[in-house]
Amino acid sequence: QALRQISQRTISTASRRHVNRVPENQKLFQEDNGLPVHLKGGAKDSLLYRTTAGLTVFGTMYALYYLLVSSMPKKPN
Repeated sequence: QALRQISQRTISTASRRHVNRVPENQKLFQEDNGLPVHLKGGAKDSLLYRTTAGLTVFGTMYALYYLLVSSMPKKPN
């Protein structure tokens, strides 16, 4: 009985604190400001995009370097 009251109380209080931010986000992402959608979130999105792009370039160069190294014949000892 007590456990049931606690679980109901937790569920009912958690749902009261929920704020619907969908209309705010729709306004932000549908605004025509010339930015691509993946950068409309601000500085955090820009940092995430640049970090991802940098890691992608670094990883590609790293893979190509090791492909080149592994394609060379080994020197005899």
